[in-house]
Amino acid sequence: MFKQSLLIIIILCITLCTKAQIAKPYRYKDIVFSDITIDKDLSYARGANPDEKKSFLFDLYQPKDDRSSPRPLIIWMHGGGFKFGTKEAKGIQIWSKTFAQRGYVCAAINYRLSKKDPLFNFSELQKSCYYAVQDVKTAIEYFKEHHDEYNIDPDKIILAGNSAGGLIALQTTYSTDAGLAKMAGIADTGSNHQGALKVAAVINFWGAIFDLNWLKNAHVPVVSVLGNRDNIVPPTHKSAPLYGGVDIHKQADVLGIPNELKVFDGYSHELQKHFNPLFSANKGTQKRWLEAGQFAADFLHNSLFK
Repeated sequence: MFKQSLLIIIILCITLCTKAQIAKPYRYKDIVFSDITIDKDLSYARGANPDEKKSFLFDLYQPKDDRSSPRPLIIWMHGGGFKFGTKEAKGIQIWSKTFAQRGYVCAAINYRLSKKDPLFNFSELQKSCYYAVQDVKTAIEYFKEHHDEYNIDPDKIILAGNSAGGLIALQTTYSTDAGLAKMAGIADTGSNHQGALKVAAVINFWGAIFDLNWLKNAHVPVVSVLGNRDNIVPPTHKSAPLYGGVDIHKQADVLGIPNELKVFDGYSHELQKHFNPLFSANKGTQKRWLEAGQFAADFLHNSLFK
């Protein structure tokens, strides 16, 4: 009788321990902080002229009462076709908040937008992307220089963005100044940045890269999420020199670059059922954004922290 009771106790202990292990949240993968802090309208280019000051502002999201050191940083770039959008975009706020709750420091940044018409002029879109990439490189340099101030790991800076922000993240990571300038038809770059600044990973939400060969420039992990009915930034190459998440996934596999791809069947750009930039995202779209964020968080955890 005693042996039988002891066996039952042992089984119960094993069961409880197993459940505890399953339920244990993992930093950088799961939500581990209930509260965050947000410092708004900081600047990553303090020497900017007054007319462009707003273009270089960022909001800093941090887990509240976090004592870990140093912490990875995610730089988030908004969409808007290089013509519209700010760091206050709904998706950017959602991802910055939830990734901060996972333990990351998140910087949601503005960047210079085009004063022309990149939405209907592909050449202008390429030029706009070039200048936005320069802004992001300035931001990377700023955070590397101030890593002690923000308690971040300068070797764990991740670039992330949706739509145009995804394009910026990809081009910043894999292109060179010279290659991107040539693509954009810019003769004299005047850039102080030499090539691609090393980052730890890329989160590409329905963005694209201009040249698949650029993936050879940096062996950086990349995770992509998209809708298979996206006609704004197609998942695969069409007429324009633009390669979406499906192309990136296939080429990254060929090159041995760690990568993952999640496709939402039946959804368009921004994971909306029918993309319309004039309407704010409904609850269903926001739920898919959260799913995209969790998919990216799982990938980063497995690639950078396991």
